[in-house]
Amino acid sequence: MRTPLIYVVGASGSGKDSLMRYARRKLAGEPGVVFAHRYITRPADAGGENHVALSDEECQARLSAGLFALHWYSHGHAYGIGIEINQWLAKGVTVVVNGSRAYLSEARRAYPELLLVWIEVSPQVLRHRLLERGRETAEEIERRLARHQTLRDVGLGGDMIRNDGRLEKAGDALVVLIRRRSGISACA
Repeated sequence: MRTPLIYVVGASGSGKDSLMRYARRKLAGEPGVVFAHRYITRPADAGGENHVALSDEECQARLSAGLFALHWYSHGHAYGIGIEINQWLAKGVTVVVNGSRAYLSEARRAYPELLLVWIEVSPQVLRHRLLERGRETAEEIERRLARHQTLRDVGLGGDMIRNDGRLEKAGDALVVLIRRRSGISACA
């Protein structure tokens, strides 16, 4: 059986980037776990996750060359996960990716062993976080909240981590889940 791909999803503002950063720090010394960077057509200094910034032209060239294992468009940007994840998985390394809920069915087709982890927050907390970060207009925030509710109602399955409270609580839950799913025992 192939090593499963851990596919983390959540609404923009759910704290997914913060939780993945937290888990990446906690698991940094584990040779059996890798967090893949996303390639995104937005500036590197745009805030949020540590990603590889590409121009639209660079992204299209990589897509044409078949260099993305996963690829989607969302909120005016192109996102990609590099084909390097296939080498890591083939070597038995657990790969954690920052995915897209809307692209989940395609990701599951490409990676049948995919393990879904979804980060959930209440609509009130999500609205507050989106307002605090100040990247969207009030109208854009309402569209994001409506999209979040629609995707929530679909019933994604997988493992859910609630992130309404302290980062450490949800972050530790993500670390435990990654350890359990990858077969890594926690250090005593």
